[in-house]
Amino acid sequence: MQRTARAASRTIGRWTADRRMLPTFLISGAQRCGTTSMYKTLTEHPQVLPAVLHKGVHYFDTNYTRGLDWYRGHFPTDLAARRAGGPAGLRVITGESSPYYMFHPMSGRRIADDLPDARMIVLLRDPVERAYSAFTHESARGFETETFERALELEESRLEGEEERLIADPSYVSHDHQHHAYVGRGMYVDQLERLEKEIGRDRLLAIDSGDLFVDPPPVFERVCDFLGLEPWQPDSFDQHNARPRSGMADDVRRHLSRRFEDADERLGAWLGRTPSWRR
Repeated sequence: MQRTARAASRTIGRWTADRRMLPTFLISGAQRCGTTSMYKTLTEHPQVLPAVLHKGVHYFDTNYTRGLDWYRGHFPTDLAARRAGGPAGLRVITGESSPYYMFHPMSGRRIADDLPDARMIVLLRDPVERAYSAFTHESARGFETETFERALELEESRLEGEEERLIADPSYVSHDHQHHAYVGRGMYVDQLERLEKEIGRDRLLAIDSGDLFVDPPPVFERVCDFLGLEPWQPDSFDQHNARPRSGMADDVRRHLSRRFEDADERLGAWLGRTPSWRR
């Protein structure tokens, strides 16, 4: 029933695409770094309307061949925005959250072409913890059947040639690239440098999730300023999609920490500050 309703809503959305908004912002990653919490809280702002069906449309990574009208059909109508703006005519925006955009090799270029004015918010956390959180998440969804240690061993062979295939064929979807890049998706600086080249540094806001969860108000102040919104603070900031998990083995943690050391140092230079997990 829910799937049928969504399909009907997408069809109607496509028919009315010329009367619908395009995103002003994208929460583009990283996976398992608080993107859902940021999106849900941000869409409580009186000037922000959420996507119509769900927060993650995955247009610029796995659905790009469906076309811009299909994408636009996922967002509120211009009429809804005018109504939300009220008598004062406040500027109202919309956006979505698809964390795979950050890692997919073609997303940045596609976003630059189709949404030349949109801004991107990226959240970052300790890549060691992110890797294990992603493994737990993928295992719970049935996308991972190996142990964490074995999945780390298999990652290089699983991902071999996948990025090149994604670049060469717009219709290609890589299960391994999307679901099994535990270390690769934690090499944040490589992804940020690519996005910077494709869309520009001024359209990127990188947020340290450690800062967000410890002291949310100044982070939300930066987000509102970045998006050109009136100053606003949520009543509370809740974490969404957190999964209980057993502890990571100490030797695996040390091994991963060493693997991320150089990338984290480069990330600190890119951010202009040491990441919270390395302080």
